[in-house]
Amino acid sequence: MRYIEGFTLFFKIGTFTIGGGYAMIPLIESEVVKRRAWISREEFVDLLAVAQSLPGVFAVNIAIFIGYKLRGLRGSIVTALGTILPSFLIILAIALFFQQFKENNVVERIFKGIRPAVVALIAAPVFSLGKSAKLNRYTLWIPVVAALLIWLLGFSPVWIIILAGAGGFLFHKLKPTLKPTPER
Repeated sequence: MRYIEGFTLFFKIGTFTIGGGYAMIPLIESEVVKRRAWISREEFVDLLAVAQSLPGVFAVNIAIFIGYKLRGLRGSIVTALGTILPSFLIILAIALFFQQFKENNVVERIFKGIRPAVVALIAAPVFSLGKSAKLNRYTLWIPVVAALLIWLLGFSPVWIIILAGAGGFLFHKLKPTLKPTPER
């Protein structure tokens, strides 16, 4: 990765992705994993788990990790700036001209039309990540229960991540003792 290429790629992703970090996942995966092969699919899935569990903006965390992996500290700064700058410029423009568009029916209708597309942009990576995480009928209950705890009971995602990490650790620690012994 050249610095300009990394900046341009993440600037483009940051500019044309409405819906935040989760909506950026398919674009980042397509460009970084499939098209440029900067990281493997497995690294990308691990990266998503780490980026989600860290404080800060999800998409920026991903950009920082990818930039750091490819070019160290300078690479992480370049990709982070590429991700952040479009949002900063767009918000600045909105702030400057907000009063003129605040009550505009056309703008309001446009945003109402964009909302369902944003939901789809967020849902698509969920199915892709489910495949990558090798979910099956024995493990599918874990994300379903986590989502229900967050959505219906208001659990903090932080506690879900901590509990899932502890559960995974304990499962793999106890796994040898859980295996049935072969009968002789």
